[in-house]
Amino acid sequence: MIAAVTDLEDRVTGVHRTWLARDGRGKAPVEIPRRAMGDLLGHAVRFGTVSDVLAAGEGIETVLSLREIMPDLPLAACLSSAHLAAMTFPPALRRLYVLRDDDPAGDHAVTTLLARTQEAGIECLVLSPRLADFNDDLRYLGRGAMRAILHPQLAPQDVARFLQPVTP
Repeated sequence: MIAAVTDLEDRVTGVHRTWLARDGRGKAPVEIPRRAMGDLLGHAVRFGTVSDVLAAGEGIETVLSLREIMPDLPLAACLSSAHLAAMTFPPALRRLYVLRDDDPAGDHAVTTLLARTQEAGIECLVLSPRLADFNDDLRYLGRGAMRAILHPQLAPQDVARFLQPVTP
């Protein structure tokens, strides 16, 4: 999997590569299955066009898992907890959802972003998975459970705006 890392003007600043297993069940059995190069700090792999709301997380898989449940929500995969903490805020951003990974590095990124968004006048809401990350929630618990996990953590106006309804 190859993904472009871009800045806020959509200029490519780097590339992230993940070697995947042939059967599609995880990463390839190579020594280092992920590599990134270029100018990454503050930038992200982006999905959708940011307006006033954005969700940001560490990994591409985590961010794409959220896209399964909230396909219209703009997303940014910052590629690591340090890069998530240092992300550059789009000028029109008014609310940032942080996709928290359940580990000490994820907690540090959340703490840093809470302080940075407060200083910038941006509302910051933390979305916490039930398992280690939202990719695990989607794979092991399913779409319905992940939707139920996210619903109470969202701003009420964003439930109707972004949360995909349950389909039979």
